Amino acid sequence: MNFVGRLYERFASLVYELAKFGSIGAIAFLIDFGLLNLCNVVLDWGPLTSKVVATTVSTTFAYLGNRYWTFRHREQNGLGREYFLFFLLNGIALLFGMLAIGFTTYTLGLDDPLSFNIANIVGVGLGTLFRYWSYKKWVFLEATEPIPVELPEAGVKQDR
Repeated sequence: MNFVGRLYERFASLVYELAKFGSIGAIAFLIDFGLLNLCNVVLDWGPLTSKVVATTVSTTFAYLGNRYWTFRHREQNGLGREYFLFFLLNGIALLFGMLAIGFTTYTLGLDDPLSFNIANIVGVGLGTLFRYWSYKKWVFLEATEPIPVELPEAGVKQDR
């Protein structure tokens, strides 16, 4: 019975973490989608330039949301290290989006807004799978010591 309890506990925490990651990702996707279409369709900056601009802004939001909400229970061993790795891995994930958009636009010759957005969604989906895996593996590491769920209330004496 103890094994089943541990299995449930581990699975429940994974589902909770995935839900938080998905929430941040959904908001970052809306930021990316809105800026991408603003830059490409309205400002006519071109599909790949627009993707880089939109991804840079949405990635900054995603870093802050994932660091301080989704993975806050994980080790915090240097903002500089995390930030560098986060943006490096997002740069790799950006390639998925740029390849999908570039292939659709320049190889298939489909440059209408619908085809452009479908290619973006495919690229974002592939990039998201890579990002979740890589964040857990290299950016937001498991805590080496238990992190308290709640801080003690002020004025309350604790046993030492």
